[in-house]
Amino acid sequence: MKHFIVLTGPQGSGNHMWSKIFSLHKDVYGWSDLNKEFWIGHDREPFNAYWKNISALKDFDWQQSDYYVSSISVPYMENGVATVPKINEFIQCLESLGIKATVCVIGRDKNILSMQEQRLRLAETYHQALEVYQNLPMDKTYFLSHELLILYRHQYLNKIRKDLNFPIDVNDEEVENILGENANKKYLRPIEDHWVDELARNSSRKWHE
Repeated sequence: MKHFIVLTGPQGSGNHMWSKIFSLHKDVYGWSDLNKEFWIGHDREPFNAYWKNISALKDFDWQQSDYYVSSISVPYMENGVATVPKINEFIQCLESLGIKATVCVIGRDKNILSMQEQRLRLAETYHQALEVYQNLPMDKTYFLSHELLILYRHQYLNKIRKDLNFPIDVNDEEVENILGENANKKYLRPIEDHWVDELARNSSRKWHE
């Protein structure tokens, strides 16, 4: 059975990074142009037109591959207007065509999402995504973690590959280039001290000393 993965997350959760990784494998029909450039807009995503006209999926040439991936954030920008995609309708259409659909929901630290969205969109939007994801069918939903990917890298990708039974070119040297420097760093600032610190230090000592 053909397998289609919908990559989705709140604005700023890492759709581009995950799209690059999922599109690396030669057997996957995905956003290959994204791996030729550092960043391009979602208007050039291969299935962009089908998110606007879902019924047109029936006319797509499904003989091109057994594995597909599409990236869509919640909300996504359509001609400058924040738009909520109809994810359930999209996967229902795929299933009516005999294609297995899995929605991979990307997670990222909530505080970082808030700062990123306010910096770029001047407002928090991740609440809209949370509402949409609450209504997804759980048996067709898989969660991806930005933080786990940055920390565990190839080990985590191998786990995802096996869980989803979907080709991911874990050993491609381009994976390290895609991951690059931790994108969370620019939002983090060290603190000098916290009241719990001394409690944590004492926990490793002999209390009777």
